[in-house]
Amino acid sequence: MDPQWDDSQPIYRQLRDRVVAMILEGVLKEGDPLPSVRAVAAEFRLNPLTVLKGYQQLVDEQLVEKKRGRGMFVNEGARAALMKDERTYFLETEWPKIYATIARLGLTTEELMNKAARSAPVSQPFPTQANASEDDDSSN
Repeated sequence: MDPQWDDSQPIYRQLRDRVVAMILEGVLKEGDPLPSVRAVAAEFRLNPLTVLKGYQQLVDEQLVEKKRGRGMFVNEGARAALMKDERTYFLETEWPKIYATIARLGLTTEELMNKAARSAPVSQPFPTQANASEDDDSSN
């Protein structure tokens, strides 16, 4: 996790978002333990109650579960649920703004694809329809 915090939202919310990103990226997998509250608090010099509040949001969202005396663990199906929610959020909230910017600047598909090809290496920058459905099937 990146130790940089910004003032745009509370730290506990930023911590929650970082754990969500770790689940989406596969850093944390189903059944994996979350780093302990004490370890995170010590590493990032945070109040343990702040870390606990961020983790509690994940419990409330049923993305992680508490196991008494053992810690918190990523729930089965957490990544699939997050992926669905994040895709919906992106398409309904972020994409319209991005599309408006693309249209306003007159960017072409070719320009965007060329830029994507020169960006950070990714095995496949844009999933094909077949790959998108494979991702959805693998989450069942």
